[in-house]
Parts: sequence; C-alpha cells; structure tokens
Amino acid sequence: MAHFPSVEVPLSKLKVGVAKVLKQEGYISDYQIIGEGDQGMLKIELKYGPRNEKVINGIRRISKPGLRQYKKSERIPKVMSGLGVAILTTSHGIISDREARSMNVGGELLCEVW
Repeated sequence: MAHFPSVEVPLSKLKVGVAKVLKQEGYISDYQIIGEGDQGMLKIELKYGPRNEKVINGIRRISKPGLRQYKKSERIPKVMSGLGVAILTTSHGIISDREARSMNVGGELLCEVW
C-alpha cells in the first residue's frame, strides 16, 4: 500500500517457493536471495502498472498452523473466477492452482492472491 519498490523478508525455502510462483504468474518483477548462511534475506521486487497501480490487490492466507487446509485436485478453488491464483504445497513442490489441476495433484492450500 505504501508503493515500496521492494520488500525484504527473512529467508526460508517456503518463501522462495511462493516468490517463484508469484513471478511465474506475473505478480512480482523479480526476487533474489541475499546473504545465504544461517539467516539470509529474500528481496522481492514489487510490480506496478503503467499508472502506478498495484498488481497484487489482495492476499489471503488459507492454511494456518492451527487449521491446515488440504484439497484434492478436483476440489481446488478458483480464485476470483480464475483471475487470481491459489498457491499450494504438494509432493511436486510449491505450485499454482493451474499447475496442480493440470498435473492432477492436490495438497495444502497456502494462500490466494488476486
């Protein structure tokens, strides 16, 4: 909301996987890993439209530590009637809902982005 050009967060494999999916789907410009070791940082370059409007309008966390949400491939929800993307962690790694449906795999529904 503050229109920062980039964001830095503590590094984890899960965050790198989510950033990879967001880049594939066109929600962020790029990401890079800064300072590997005990605790590195993940720098995410945010993306804005031609009139400085946000590309990511909303993010909703679905699965929480107290209540995990697992979905089969045929029960994965479509976010905003297909305009958004759901991110899942599966046996094939962290993937988008479209990839999960095409590969016919289910998994833990992490979040929805639109």
